[in-house]
Amino acid sequence: MLAAHRALAAVISSGSGFAGLICIRLLERKESRTERLLRKHQREVKAVTERISAYAWNMHERSPTREVLVGEKDLAEQRWKRPGTVATALNMLLGERKVQKTSLTGYWKLNV
Repeated sequence: MLAAHRALAAVISSGSGFAGLICIRLLERKESRTERLLRKHQREVKAVTERISAYAWNMHERSPTREVLVGEKDLAEQRWKRPGTVATALNMLLGERKVQKTSLTGYWKLNV
């Protein structure tokens, strides 16, 4: 009996928390919403850059004498991300000199 009351209380509290979250999102100002989405996109791009770097390291470990070439579309499909996000991440890695553009359009050489 007590467990049923606890379960009911958990359902009610989680439902009210969800409703509160929806109200906060609906009442949010346009500027703060834009800033929140920008921060989310930046976190997503940073996570993609870290995954690409880890992928480059793993590929280098498998075959240290070969160059690793990857395509933007292939990485996007492999990581389940939008191609624009992957392109932004690769451009960030280009600034860090962890990747190089190749003569083939849309393909990058991964550096370790």
